[in-house]
Amino acid sequence: MESEQRLKRKRIYRPYSRAQFLSRRSLILCLSFFVFLMFLSSERFPIRTVSFHPVVSVPSLSILSKNSLQDSFHAKLRFPLSVEDRVLFPDHLLLLVSDKIDEAEKLDCVYHKVLNHKDVVRQRVLSVDEFDGFRSVVRCPLPPWNYSAAAGLMWRGHGVDYSLSLRSNRTVHSWDRLVYEAAFDGKTAVVFAKGLNLRPHKESDPNRFMCQFGLKNSDEEDEGFVVMTEAIVAAQEVVRCSLPSSIRNNRDLAQGIRVTVVLASRNDVEHVRMPSAVRFRNSRSYDHRRNRMRQKENIAVPSVAKLYNSKSYQTKRNDGKFELCACTMLWNQAPALREWIMYHTWLGVERWFIYDNNSDDGIQDVIEELDFQDYNVSRHTWPWIKTQEAGFSHCALRARNECKWVGFFDVDEFYYFPRHHRRGLPGQNLLRSLVANYSSSRTIAEIRTACHSFGPSGLSSPPLQGVTVGYTCRLQSPERHKSIVRPDLLNETLLNVVHHFQLKKGFRYLNVPESSIIINHYKYQVWETFRAKFFRRVATYVVDWQENQNQGSKDRAPGLGTEAIEPPNWRKQFCEVWDTGLRDFVLANLADPAAGSLPWEKSLL
Repeated sequence: MESEQRLKRKRIYRPYSRAQFLSRRSLILCLSFFVFLMFLSSERFPIRTVSFHPVVSVPSLSILSKNSLQDSFHAKLRFPLSVEDRVLFPDHLLLLVSDKIDEAEKLDCVYHKVLNHKDVVRQRVLSVDEFDGFRSVVRCPLPPWNYSAAAGLMWRGHGVDYSLSLRSNRTVHSWDRLVYEAAFDGKTAVVFAKGLNLRPHKESDPNRFMCQFGLKNSDEEDEGFVVMTEAIVAAQEVVRCSLPSSIRNNRDLAQGIRVTVVLASRNDVEHVRMPSAVRFRNSRSYDHRRNRMRQKENIAVPSVAKLYNSKSYQTKRNDGKFELCACTMLWNQAPALREWIMYHTWLGVERWFIYDNNSDDGIQDVIEELDFQDYNVSRHTWPWIKTQEAGFSHCALRARNECKWVGFFDVDEFYYFPRHHRRGLPGQNLLRSLVANYSSSRTIAEIRTACHSFGPSGLSSPPLQGVTVGYTCRLQSPERHKSIVRPDLLNETLLNVVHHFQLKKGFRYLNVPESSIIINHYKYQVWETFRAKFFRRVATYVVDWQENQNQGSKDRAPGLGTEAIEPPNWRKQFCEVWDTGLRDFVLANLADPAAGSLPWEKSLL
């Protein structure tokens, strides 16, 4: 009897229980979906798809083509760009963006009024470049009067709220005081900073500095997780610090981590020096008040520098390092590149590092053409004005794993071997053969070559066949020198005076006799070319032409003032000795036998 009643109860209650279970599950699913919709629509969670609302409306009396539908769809797909950092330079505003930017010609810089954020103006971007393989740099005009430099970015023709690009960070950094670059080097990090006021051309006391590694942004109030290490060496704009052990053991942990330099307090310098050189500051591990006190004691320099563990730019040969590479920094000298690279490649340079300091003369097209012709040229965006010495230090680090020797010289400087020319000996690969003789040396780490400065040589317009053929009159005495160095034997400070480095202890430089090798420096070219030097120079400790300082320096033209006004008889100046050696050398070895043309002359076809 009991079993029959139990079966009845099962038949009665089973359908009810299943329906109850289904209704609960349905309710939970509906609530979850509703919460998800609320999450997407909430402005507290500005994920990138928040501005994506693709709507395609088809009028009843017309039919859209397939292409029109695609254009409409892609127009709605364009996301607002996230501005990570801003740097205010004297002549433009630099934005660091955490996106790769295509179609830069459709991008505007957007500025809001200081006291009225609804009042905005838009201006076209000046230029856009890829930067460090993970970010882009956008150069904007200076903000209009009474408008904020906390600019955003907006796609032209799209009604996207540009305030999204301001939501994460509105900080504007001054170029006078800023950590701007950082790079791995073994178990250390090399950090590049402006405004430390260190002595030029000399080492400084590293005890004054520490490096701070952290995930926090510059405008965040909460410190988050921060690790500090002590500086090992410091010189000019470079501070080298040991890596925290967590990063040293696994560099992938440091991908995109922000690095800055901290000016150590006297208490830290005198009493808290530890061999391990590592201090942790974390609000979860240490008392909050102690962190705040140390933050006041130690002054961190504002930073836009991040560490990235990337080797994508390396092009090492299959059988080892390149014997000879070359590095230069330039601004708006694209027309000079073809002759300089093609000639020195013939002399034996195998790899080229071009540090571009904000050029806007089509340099990327020239480099792509050269690279397409297998000249192994790479362009590195270096947006930091007047930092040539720091740029060369960065290039030395970058080239260390690829090159046995690296030459640091400018695009108007050309190596020439007068003894070989006079004897009629072959000239191809002479420069590479020279340095290869010292690659196994236990004492020589630098080869220095003197320079002869050439003048306009009577010309009034740029020579059609290039500087090596066109300029043939120079000053009598050589001026200064340029160097080719072994990057693995440089002093750990990476201290350099534009074109030569401080070497490791126990190594020295070699001065090559002028009769064997000389550099023709086409310093004073026709006025049309030379006047560009008045606008800006790339070296840190070389005064710009407009400034009324050091007018007797060899870095300036003798007798030339501070204005870009052509002096009388410019074309006849700086001419004491007629010297056609390199011209004859080039024509004898590189000119086409039939047409007489040179490799860098572009075909008229």
